Amino acid sequence: MKILVVGAGATGGYFGAMLARSGQDVTFLVRPARAAALRRRGLRVVGEEEWRLDPVLLTADELAADPVPYDLVLLSVKATALAAAMEDFAPAVGPDTVIVPQLNGFAHLDALTGRFGKERVLGGVAKVVTTLDEHGDILRLAPLAHLSLGELDGGAPSPRVAAIRTVLADAGIDARVPDSIVTAMWHKWVFITTVGALTSLARGSVGEVNALPGGTELATALLDEAAAVSAAAGHPLPEAEYRTNLGVVTAAGSPLVPSLYRDLVSDRPTEVEHLFGDLVSRARALGVATPLLDLATLQLRVHQARVQA
Repeated sequence: MKILVVGAGATGGYFGAMLARSGQDVTFLVRPARAAALRRRGLRVVGEEEWRLDPVLLTADELAADPVPYDLVLLSVKATALAAAMEDFAPAVGPDTVIVPQLNGFAHLDALTGRFGKERVLGGVAKVVTTLDEHGDILRLAPLAHLSLGELDGGAPSPRVAAIRTVLADAGIDARVPDSIVTAMWHKWVFITTVGALTSLARGSVGEVNALPGGTELATALLDEAAAVSAAAGHPLPEAEYRTNLGVVTAAGSPLVPSLYRDLVSDRPTEVEHLFGDLVSRARALGVATPLLDLATLQLRVHQARVQA
């Protein structure tokens, strides 16, 4: 299977590196500066794992000059970079190409299916605890790392989903095909907006927030709001998953912060509209009150306006 990984950051870089290390035909589509750094240092995974490989790299200009169709496109970019990324990898999309996005939320699906057709896009959910360190290496912070995928219209796993899952599993990736990838995407959205709102509103890690009066109550209320939206959309959280999420967002001493929080405190643009604006808009349409998520959305929009001014 000929695989193009769009982006070599903390998520795409990790899963792409696993595939490349297993001997799969993997190419990374990256920006020129990232390409230069990777050619100099290699693609390194550090932290809980320590290994290095020399990846096959392409820039957008190189792909455009010699377009080649790929069987699988693993798309792992921030929502703010989605429009540019679609232009960059478009020359790699042929009649049989399958695109598996690893973005949170749902707004990206409209953009991808509108540009490339619904038949080329699967749903995807990535759960991995990684970040890029000061050297640009992929720092793995915890053992959690799995990738779910599936057809957006549900039903039994299709042959192409089964084939992709086999490739992922052969690379040592915990690949899953849930009964409904759309439900899995909703549940990931619930978690990521809860932890994003909690850390952004309180300006601290999960552990720092829960160490102070009112922190655990805030975490619980945010989870309840996000879960209510998911339930109203037809995707209620099972009790066991709710309890697991609650345990994570109320954990004493937890250093957990999402990438959105790191962008916020570093004065970088965030994925506010993709993650929060879309969610609260759907909540309004569904008649679900989300005052705390509305507050987090407003705060992040103020930040966004400031850094983009």
